[in-house]
Order: sequence, then structure tokens, then C-alpha cells
Amino acid sequence: MTSDRAVMCLRLHPADEGPLGAPEYAGVLALLGGVTPAVQALPPDGALADVRAALRYFGCDADRLAAVIRVRALALYGVDCTVGVAGNPMLARAAAREARPGGTLVVPDEPAAVRAFLAGKPVTALDGVGPKAARTLCSYGLDSVGRVAAAPPAALRRILGARLGREVRERALGIDRTPVRPGAAARAVAAERSFDRDELDPVRHRRALLSLADELGTKLRTLRTQEEGRGQVCRTLSLTVRCADRTTLTRTRTLAEPTAHCATLTATAYALYEGLGLQRARVRALSLRAEDLIPAERAARQLSLDPEDEKARRLEAVTDRVRARFGPHAIARGSLAA
Repeated sequence: MTSDRAVMCLRLHPADEGPLGAPEYAGVLALLGGVTPAVQALPPDGALADVRAALRYFGCDADRLAAVIRVRALALYGVDCTVGVAGNPMLARAAAREARPGGTLVVPDEPAAVRAFLAGKPVTALDGVGPKAARTLCSYGLDSVGRVAAAPPAALRRILGARLGREVRERALGIDRTPVRPGAAARAVAAERSFDRDELDPVRHRRALLSLADELGTKLRTLRTQEEGRGQVCRTLSLTVRCADRTTLTRTRTLAEPTAHCATLTATAYALYEGLGLQRARVRALSLRAEDLIPAERAARQLSLDPEDEKARRLEAVTDRVRARFGPHAIARGSLAA
């Protein structure tokens, strides 16, 4: 690449098709840290790295550097990497989504190449364009990135508002001013369920999500750290779906308030699952990850006037005490025990 910016986005998946463990994820982040100090963790299975200085230092192109990283990650940690390389984080993430598993896709940093790469993609591929903005754009016939890029700037500002209209136009042209923000992976707690066979039944998917949310809530409420004592809550919940064809789908949602309440975690997990629109997808494994943890005593909770919600929270406290004394399987939900 000839640009003064080169950003890599890596998607990680174990070579044995099992779950990506925290030690392996941390190991790959450390490996990237040996190549460039500008590494941003994207839990649960991604990372961004600004490698412009590394390309000059090692005197190689992006393809070769990505190949070296992939070989080392596989040899040291048993992790295969799918790599996207482009001039900014947004394009690098899009390239990583389109790259073949275990391969590298480089988007040349020329305006014509960037426009060609983005042109046919739906508007939801642009950062900052959610379902509501996408529906608004589609109602005006702007259903692809190419059509948004060709639209008059004044029309976009009128449709979306001044700030969002300007940002969406820039991103449709392949411009992303977001820097790679160095930082380690946020503290998180995760749980995973693997199916005995590739599972098609949505009912079994939802049952697994209910079990995961229950396990995750228990882990959070009973988590003890030396610095912050007992009890954590999460601000963010991520759902990862691993399909039979080795593709991985991840969705993340920021919660209305930090929580470790199983009912809230379950409802959020169901909403993330429904948002994927899997229909008859063959699912191999599901995992939930609670991120952005803070001590429970530091979190503010809006008081509920719902007696059922308060009853559920008291029941959780009793369940936690029973499990702490007699083991994690001493008590279970009736719907999961059946």
C-alpha cells in the first residue's frame, strides 16, 4: 500500500474449530504488540492494528506482514487469522468480513478502488447507519453505499440531519477519521454452549441462550476480585454465533444500565439473536460475553415498581447462596432441568 495509513483488522478463530479462549486471545494481542504499539482489542475475537510504521520498518507490503502474523499466531497459539487491510479502520473491518477464512484481503488506498469496493454494499455496512437511518435512506432509494456516495450532500443533510448526513457521506466515500486506539481487551466474563451436532432448531438455540444468560449472571454476581471485592455488573453484552460453515457472527449491545440480572441478560441475548435473522442456520456453538465490568456497588440501578422483578432478584440472591454452598448444579431453572 502506498498510503501513509495502513490498518489491519484481524478476526480470530481457533484452528480446531473450538472456542477462542482468553489466553489465546491475549497471546495474539501480545503478538501484534510486538509488531506495532498501536493495537486495539475488539473483543471477543477481533483486533485492529495500525501497521504503517511496521511496513516501513520491516520493508515489506501488507500481504507479507499479514502472512507472517498468521503463521506465528497459528504456530504459537493454534489460532487462525482472517485479515483485512485498508487505509482506515472502517474499511479494514469491511475487508476482514469479506476475506476468505484464514486469508487476507487488501483494499488498495486509491479512491477509485475504495469506491468500487464499497459501491454494491448495503447502507448498513457503513459505521453509524443503524436500522432507523437505513430505513430512512432506503425510502429515498438510497439503498446502497454507491448510491449514497453519488447523492448530493445537501440532500443527505436534509434527510439525516447536518451532522449524520455529513458523516454518512464521508463514510460512503471511504473516509473514516476514527484512529486506532491502543488498549488491552476490556475485562470480561464469557460462557459458551457447543451443540452435539449442528443445530437447526431455534427453540434449542433460545434454550441455550437462557442457560448462558443464567450462567453469566451467576458468574458476575459471585465474581470476586482482590481490588474491588465481590459482585460485578456489565455495561455491554456480546453474542457470538459459530455456524457449521465456520463463519462467525457477532453482535454487541450496550445495556440501558449496568446489570448482572439474569432476566435482563436473557432479554438482551434474545434480542441480539433475533437481530441476526438466522432462520434455518446450522449453528455449532453460541457464546455470550459480558464486557465493561464494574463493581456492583458502584453501579446505579433504577428502582423497579414491578413486584415480579423484585421477586426475581431476591430469588437470584437465594440461588447464589445455595450454589455457593452445594455447588453450581445444586439448583437449576425448571425450564432447563426438563
